[in-house]
Amino acid sequence: MDAFRDAILQRGPIESFALKTVQEFIQPQKQTKLAQDENQMLENMLRTLLQELVASAAQSGEQIMHYGQLIDDNEDIRGQIPHLLDVVLYLCEKEHVEGGMIFQLLEDLTEMSTMKNCKDVFGYIESKQDILGKQELFARGKLVMLRTCNQLLRRLSKANDVVFCGRILMFLAHFFPLSERSAVNIKGVFNTSNETKYEKDPPNGISVDFNFYKTFWSLQEYFCNPASLTSATTKWQKFSSSLAVVLNTFDAQPLSEEEGEANSLEEDAATFNIKYLTSSKLMGLELKDSSFRRHILLQCLILFDYLRAPGKNDKDMPSETMKEEVKSCEDRVKKLLEITPPKGKEFLRAVEHILEREKNWVWWKRDGCPPFEKQPIEKKSPNAGQKKRRPRYRLGNKELSQLWRWADQNPNALTDAQRVRTPAIADYWKPLAEDMDPAAGIEDEYHHKNNRVYCWKGLRFTARQDLEGFSRFTELGIEGVVPVELLPPEVRSKYQAKPNDKAKRAKKEDTKGGSQEAEGQIGVSYGEAEAEGGRGEAEAMESDAIADTPTPEEQQRLGGSDTDNGQEAGQIEDAETEEAGLMETDLDHPPMPVS
Repeated sequence: MDAFRDAILQRGPIESFALKTVQEFIQPQKQTKLAQDENQMLENMLRTLLQELVASAAQSGEQIMHYGQLIDDNEDIRGQIPHLLDVVLYLCEKEHVEGGMIFQLLEDLTEMSTMKNCKDVFGYIESKQDILGKQELFARGKLVMLRTCNQLLRRLSKANDVVFCGRILMFLAHFFPLSERSAVNIKGVFNTSNETKYEKDPPNGISVDFNFYKTFWSLQEYFCNPASLTSATTKWQKFSSSLAVVLNTFDAQPLSEEEGEANSLEEDAATFNIKYLTSSKLMGLELKDSSFRRHILLQCLILFDYLRAPGKNDKDMPSETMKEEVKSCEDRVKKLLEITPPKGKEFLRAVEHILEREKNWVWWKRDGCPPFEKQPIEKKSPNAGQKKRRPRYRLGNKELSQLWRWADQNPNALTDAQRVRTPAIADYWKPLAEDMDPAAGIEDEYHHKNNRVYCWKGLRFTARQDLEGFSRFTELGIEGVVPVELLPPEVRSKYQAKPNDKAKRAKKEDTKGGSQEAEGQIGVSYGEAEAEGGRGEAEAMESDAIADTPTPEEQQRLGGSDTDNGQEAGQIEDAETEEAGLMETDLDHPPMPVS
């Protein structure tokens, strides 16, 4: 202890003697960081030394933060207690000792000091706010600091020490983050000790309705503890009936604009804290005060907002009948606020906005107060003399530029025979043709015809390159699209077109085309013959055209029987093709008229 007493009297940089003093006093196992038992021994010694310094300052009659202060010609030498706190704060900041030690010493110092000295102690705390708020120190001492500030607030007078109370609250607001839940009423406990006292018996010579007076001030019991309304239905019924009496009185006695402006306290609202008196003699004057009415109506809206707040248990939620009554009462209260001068509509709009924002706070508490601060993104500064450039691509993105670079390196990439290209029909359908061979023994489960993508692509290729094969898809399915030359002999006859069917189809098409050509020739010949005045040649030409048209018996004979082979069908098809060609030649070069 003597070593520390001598250390705080030394002048000069703290870092030159702070750690050395601890090592001389403790002789720790580690040279730069104390163990748990060593920290506890050092804390007990420092608290004892601080108590002795405070006692010495009280005996000398000096302020504790200025005790032992010496003034030189060149600099202002601080007192012994602030110098001791600076040494401990340096050791905590450098993690040589336990981080919560400085907070414990500050709490002891405020408890041992008078309120006059506490202002100086709190001034020291405010000056070291940035260091105390560092994460390594804040995490170890935030609860101790919160307890210290709350104890100071309890000791201060709310009427005489308003400025000091404001300093403490401002410090807490800056010291703790926004998402800190230590100062939040998580459970929603109400301050039922804030009791509003009013007269129970009517005094002599009263000029107002005493029953209304009692009804009016009895509402404060429910405003003080809104949770009691949902626990018992009788309380809600009593509250709703009392509130209806008060609202009816406000409706019956509206305020004029002159009365509202004369009794308004909005100009002094920033510095005036209202606690209305409950004397029955003031009831008549208070009813004429627009600010008084607004406070009561605002309390009603806050209570209604609490009853509809999310996150409650089912047993705490109001019933359906109660919800309807709350809705009707809320509409009535808002209407009264709107007509209460001055600026009733603006005041109601501001209140609704505040209550809407309050829901965010309620939801945040219901979810367990999760942190919502976003850490700033560290921007990496570019090297000196270099400008940071965004990557630029020749064709807009990395992939296209890479493809273009490959094309530059390989000019023959587009003409390479091995590049991806559309396959031939025979090559594409070869796997399916092999699956159709019974000798291959391919199970139906592994058949290519079950691959929907393979079949879809094959139909697209066939539609572009083989229309005749594509037409077989309707009758024979996907296996009928496979070229016949790829199929094995035992399967080819099943999917090969029969000769008689092919001949019939070709003959039918030729018959239809021949009829149309004959009709065209008849029309041409008839017109020419009529222009020359002779009908004989036209009739002869018409007879020839009709004679060229095959009769049904000839069509049956040309079609042949089912036993005809493919060669005969091919010969018939060739003959029909030549005949159709001759008919087209005749149509292109019509006969000359006979003179």
